[in-house]
Amino acid sequence: MGDGVGQARKAKSAAGRKTGGEPQSTAPTRPVAKPKRATGTQTNKKAATRTAKAEKGYKPLAPERVKAILAELDRLYPKVRCALHHNSAWELLVATILSAQCTDARVNMVTPVLFKKYPTPQHFAALQPEALEPDIRSTGFFRNKAKSLVGAAKRIEQEFGGKVPADMEKLLTVPGAARKTANVVLGSWFGIAVGVVVDTHVHRISRRLELVGKSSNDPVKIERDLMKVLPQSRWIDFSHQIIHHGRSLCVARGPKCVECPMEPLCHATDKTWSTVEMHKNAR
Repeated sequence: MGDGVGQARKAKSAAGRKTGGEPQSTAPTRPVAKPKRATGTQTNKKAATRTAKAEKGYKPLAPERVKAILAELDRLYPKVRCALHHNSAWELLVATILSAQCTDARVNMVTPVLFKKYPTPQHFAALQPEALEPDIRSTGFFRNKAKSLVGAAKRIEQEFGGKVPADMEKLLTVPGAARKTANVVLGSWFGIAVGVVVDTHVHRISRRLELVGKSSNDPVKIERDLMKVLPQSRWIDFSHQIIHHGRSLCVARGPKCVECPMEPLCHATDKTWSTVEMHKNAR
C-alpha cells in the first residue's frame, strides 16, 4: 500500500511539471467580454461629424463657386439661343404661350403653319378662339391657349399699336403673359435683362446646384434668389444654358452624371455617380 501512495504522489508531481509547475485550478473562468458594436445612431453621428468636418467652410453661394458654374456653362453652351423658333417679338410671345406644359420641339412644329396662316397680331385679333383651337390642339390645353392668344392680339392691337411692348409692366397686362413669358420676350428678343426665366429646368437644376434653397418652389421667389446670386449680365444666358443642360445632360429622370463636366461642382443627393459629397439639401 505504501508503494501505491508513492506512485500516486509521483504521478501528481509529474502532471504539475507538464502544466508549468503550478497545480491546475478548478475555479470557473470568467468569459472574455466581446467589444460592443456601434449602434446605428452612433454610426450616423460619427458619419455626420466626419461630413461636417469635411464640409466645414463650404458655401454654395460663394462668389468663386458661382463663377466656376458660370464658366463651365459658357464652355459647354457658348452660343446658346432660345430654343423656340421665331422671327419677331410677336412670334416669340405666341410660341412662349404655347410652350406652357408642352415641349419646345412640339411648339416648333406647330408655329410655322400657324404663322403662315395668321402672320400678324391683327390676324389673330380677328379670330374667335374656337377657330384657332384646331391649329394648336397638339400643344395641349388648347382652349385656354386659344383664348390667351386672341386676347393677347387684341390687347396689343388696341393698347400698343400692334407692337409687343418692350416693358415688363406693360407685358404683364397682356393675356397669357405671366412673368416667365415676359422675361423670355424681353430677354431673347429685346435683349433686356430685367429678370431670370424660371422654367422647369431652371427650377430643378438651380436647386440641385444649391443656387436656391431646397424649399424654393415658387418661381417668383426662385427668380428673385437667382437675381441676387447671378450678375445681371448673365440673367438672360444663364436660363438658356441651364435649359440646354437640363435637356442634354442633367435630365430629370436619370441625370448623366458620369458624362457631365459640371459633376465636381454638383452635390445633388440624387446623382447617379459622384466624386464629391452629396448634400441632402441639394435636390
